[in-house]
Amino acid sequence: MPAPRLLVVGDSPVAEALAELGRPLGFDVELVAGEQAAPAADDAALVVASHGRGEEPALTEALRLGVPYVGLIASRIRGAGVLAALDVPDEQRARVHSPAGLDIGGRTAAEIALSVLAELVAERRAAEKHAPAAPAPASAVDPVCGMTVAAVDTTPHVEVDGTTTWFCCPGCRTAFVAEPDRYAPAT
Repeated sequence: MPAPRLLVVGDSPVAEALAELGRPLGFDVELVAGEQAAPAADDAALVVASHGRGEEPALTEALRLGVPYVGLIASRIRGAGVLAALDVPDEQRARVHSPAGLDIGGRTAAEIALSVLAELVAERRAAEKHAPAAPAPASAVDPVCGMTVAAVDTTPHVEVDGTTTWFCCPGCRTAFVAEPDRYAPAT
């Protein structure tokens, strides 16, 4: 699976620290200027750390696309002003983390970036806990050896007379194909 993309908007020291710290955490970090920001619906996050340049278009687009984590590095007062200027419904505006990051008392660019990434990781893990579980694959019994196997495309199988039969390994498949009547269920 590709690494989740973290789009960081800005060229500030905090933006650079986000890019530097985000990569070892497994994010595909893209650092862009505000006017070049192109959020995508499958982004993991968008964080704006641009000191007032190109904030509103990037934030608005990320919110409209449903990007799961949208953060703004700003003081509470400036952040409130930026959020008020966004052309989105209040429920979308309320999704913006501003000021972004957990309150760990960070002062340096690296500490602020750490607090933002910690909040992002916490949000992603909380979302995973509440996501519906993937359905269990269907299973079948290998007629040659009796083993229960997952009935998925990557499992050895063969179709005979419109019926798909699944196997634990290529050897069982080969044995079945050579003598299908031998392994037919008794009627």
